[in-house]
Amino acid sequence: MFRKTKTSWLLTPVISLATMTQVGISPAVMAEEAAEIEQVIVTGSRGRPRTVSDSPVPIDVFSAQDIEAISFTDTNDILQTLVPSYNVSRSNFSGGSYIRPATLRGLQSDKTLVLVNSKRRHRSPYVDFNDQGAHAADVATIPGVAIKNIEVLRDGAGAQYGSDAIAGIINFILKDNREGGAFTVDVGQYDAGDGDSFNVQGNIGLPLTENGFISISGEYTQADSTSRGEEYCEAFFCADPNGEQYQAFLDRVATRSSYAFRGAVAQDPTFLTAFNNHEPNSGDGDVVQPWGQPELEGALRLFYNAGIDLDNGSELYSFGNYSYSEANNGNFYRYPGHRDVRETRQADGSIWSPLDIFPGAFSPRTFGEVEDISLLVGLRGEWDNGLAYDFSARGAEGEIEFQGKNTINPSLGAATPTSFSTGNNVNTEYQLQADFTYEFESGPLLAFGASWLDEEHEVGTGDAASSAVGPHVLADPFGFCNDDGTSTAAGAGVIANGSTLDCSNSSDPVFTQVAAGTSAGGGTTAEFAGTFDRQSTSVYADLSHYVTDNLFLQGAVRLEDYDDFGTETVWKLAGKLDVTDNFGIRASAGTSLRAPTTGQIGTSNISSRIANGVPTERGLFPTVSLAAQSLGALPLEPEFSDSYTIGFTAEVANIDLTLDFYKIDIEDRTFIISPLSVSTNPTAGASYDRFLALQGAGVANASFIGQASFYANGFDSITEGFDLVASTPIDWGDNGVTTLTASVNYTKNEFDSPVSQVSDFLNAEDRFDYENLVPELRGVITARHDVDKLSLVTRLIYFGDSENTTNGTNRQELNDIWYTDLEAQYRLNDSIRLSAGARNLFDVFPETDKLNDYCCGNVYGFQTNLDYQGRYFYARVSYDF
Repeated sequence: MFRKTKTSWLLTPVISLATMTQVGISPAVMAEEAAEIEQVIVTGSRGRPRTVSDSPVPIDVFSAQDIEAISFTDTNDILQTLVPSYNVSRSNFSGGSYIRPATLRGLQSDKTLVLVNSKRRHRSPYVDFNDQGAHAADVATIPGVAIKNIEVLRDGAGAQYGSDAIAGIINFILKDNREGGAFTVDVGQYDAGDGDSFNVQGNIGLPLTENGFISISGEYTQADSTSRGEEYCEAFFCADPNGEQYQAFLDRVATRSSYAFRGAVAQDPTFLTAFNNHEPNSGDGDVVQPWGQPELEGALRLFYNAGIDLDNGSELYSFGNYSYSEANNGNFYRYPGHRDVRETRQADGSIWSPLDIFPGAFSPRTFGEVEDISLLVGLRGEWDNGLAYDFSARGAEGEIEFQGKNTINPSLGAATPTSFSTGNNVNTEYQLQADFTYEFESGPLLAFGASWLDEEHEVGTGDAASSAVGPHVLADPFGFCNDDGTSTAAGAGVIANGSTLDCSNSSDPVFTQVAAGTSAGGGTTAEFAGTFDRQSTSVYADLSHYVTDNLFLQGAVRLEDYDDFGTETVWKLAGKLDVTDNFGIRASAGTSLRAPTTGQIGTSNISSRIANGVPTERGLFPTVSLAAQSLGALPLEPEFSDSYTIGFTAEVANIDLTLDFYKIDIEDRTFIISPLSVSTNPTAGASYDRFLALQGAGVANASFIGQASFYANGFDSITEGFDLVASTPIDWGDNGVTTLTASVNYTKNEFDSPVSQVSDFLNAEDRFDYENLVPELRGVITARHDVDKLSLVTRLIYFGDSENTTNGTNRQELNDIWYTDLEAQYRLNDSIRLSAGARNLFDVFPETDKLNDYCCGNVYGFQTNLDYQGRYFYARVSYDF
């Protein structure tokens, strides 16, 4: 998929800097002693590595063993299982098969900075327009088998690491073995008999000269789709004769012409046969529009980490990745009579219907091919004067190419293809960085450095047919009829050749107008294509010192200069006081900023969404476009945050305990506004004005767009809560050791702007959902018991109650829920380990929709943090060498 010229442009400057160093600190070290393992971290301090207990800010550290104990292979799911304040959405429809949106401490994924080996990870090419519009790194491209340990900093750190670190940092430390390795095969299936998955992953460490290593890791994953919805049954079309809306549907059919509903259930045996054979759905499942886990056709993830010690005491190192995945998901069923399934007159006067291609009508499917490549090289060491240096250069490029299949461009009529390339997004980053540390003889440690970052997001068009404006966007496109209802000469000609044309009948297909572009998604048109770029430069300084034997203080300041937003300065102060050997108090305060990404500035999308219970075309227009500006969009500005954390660490009766309270105030939140209604009805007031605005801005299909939205700096917010983590080992002597870990997170999101201001951007339902839809309380309790060759892992995962609404009035209480995971591992010998287990052992499901909020067979919502798939069984074979 990558263009050769693009790839060479990416790699050439990085390779030419191979004699420079990596930015950041060396990987975390686990110093094992006779009775305990002391965790050493590199995140949160730009100087020397520190132990977790000494850190002035809350940091979770998870080892390779912790990761291996998780039944998931997707790194997103691994993080959600290990970190209660990390939540990832389980999309059952559209978009979630490409990049899954996540939150840390209740904030979107682009408020969390992702690092690999303490280096900034590039953003994905996909901008999530399904949720709050996040554009972030895709942690799923990092295979779990490549990870030595994960450090999760739950605190703002923009002054130390730069933009995006508002909620915290996730730092993936890669394996650095120069020998040995591991190989694992994992298979599983849901209790419902679908969602079969296959995963194979491996790692090998090899010597790189006498003084170096290269650790290579990879995985391949396939996962079938699932179906967890009901059959499509609404008053406008019902596919279920036993459905509540079936009679209402028949009543509606009786009032419509045979043209509009050609092929409807009671009228056409050809339709019935195709429909009952599930032909509308090109995916799996026994309903015309499946709701469930999207299909992952295949994902290949490769990573390497390498380093060589040079003769002068410095180290040359490099790491990088290649990732390719292909996934697809369903779209709304285009039923007979839908605006995309209507009869039209062709140039010869004959009648054509999409049912001629799809006798059972059709459910479009959208496909996304995602390719991702990155390379970082660096050199680090220490000069004779004691100044440690670390120079690095990295380049990265990600591309997603969209395709629509099992669909049509209605405006082309009989000439329409059924498969389209609908466009692509390419995200490119280059970064040069230099970091220095110096430890004074009196004790203070100074870290400072500078960075230059170039970001580019390209929005490309699809093939011509995907956005073509065919003749049938117009009524009577071939001039068959006069205004008085009589036939023109051309009309008389086709009638003479046998056409049933009737110009006096306003329902004749000759007057049918349909939309241009592919049904479901459309193709990106030239007006919204383009390249959006930015360059930024930053310098920082970080000073830390043990003021006394018991008091550690740290301060940092960073200056960021953007070529599109100007210069800003952020800061941070943190400290830890050891009151006793077993009890310490820690606190921090600081500011961060996050600039809107080039993807958020330039992304556009037109797709079907639910409006008042009915699928409706919604357009997301970039703020730089005339379309968005005609609706009132303003240029995006950076978000600013103030964060505060206070807590304690303690060891009580062999229990390690930490409790941290936090508060994050964010100004000018970047959000996708609630959709604005658009109507061609001249009596519709503001909705009609928006139609005229879009039409005046030259938006194709403006008459078929029912809603419009754009990004905006909409409001200020407050996010506050606490994290509680406790762990203890229980030694049973000859009967083994049980390790208990409990983690609890409470997060509350609130608006910090007047309701009148927020209402300008979010409607009543979205305002309510922002504060109430996601459970505020979440916990994970894990018990791991090891005895001889056997290990048993039991995990309880808790989600607190929440509340849903329609239009901010009708409300449904959603009860709390417990999930139980169970796994048994048995080591046959030093090399082979067998594992088997179940996720959601008791087959628990969240509550279904009682408000008729979602439509069309969907019962669990569009994006949810709760598992709605049911019980999942799996087995795994692992081989270590």
